[in-house]
Amino acid sequence: MMPKSIAALAMVAISGLSAAPALAQDSGFGLELNNVRDSENGCRMTYVARNATGTDLDAISFEVAVFDASDIVSRLLILEFGALTDGKTKVVQFDLADQPCEGINRLLINNVTECAASEGEAPDCMAVLNASSRTDVGFGL
Repeated sequence: MMPKSIAALAMVAISGLSAAPALAQDSGFGLELNNVRDSENGCRMTYVARNATGTDLDAISFEVAVFDASDIVSRLLILEFGALTDGKTKVVQFDLADQPCEGINRLLINNVTECAASEGEAPDCMAVLNASSRTDVGFGL
C-alpha cells in the first residue's frame, strides 16, 4: 500500500473562470500547479485540472513524488481529483503537512493511480496528461 502524506484532501472549489493557456488544449487532461503557499498546516498547493478527454471521468488520481531542495525524494503522495465531466475545469487544493513550500524543488507525476470513466472505456490518462506549472516549483512527468 502506498503511504499517503497529505493532511487534507478537502477544500475543493469548482472554478468558473477561464482556464490558463496551458489548460486550453483541445484534447487531453490538463493539470496545472497554479499556486503554492505556506499555510498553518504546511504547504498548500493549488491545482487547476481540465478534462478535455472526450470522456466523463468518475475518478482520477495521481501518484506524485515530492523532491526537496537537494533534489532528493522526500515523500510520495496520492492526489485525488474526484469526478470530472468532459469539458469541465476544477480547482483543487491539497495541504502538504509539516512541509514548508520553500523546501520543495519539484513535483513529479509518477503514475496514474485511478482513471475511471463514467461510461465505457477510460482514456489512457497518463498518455493524454498535459502537466504545467505557474510556480517556481517544477511540475511534470
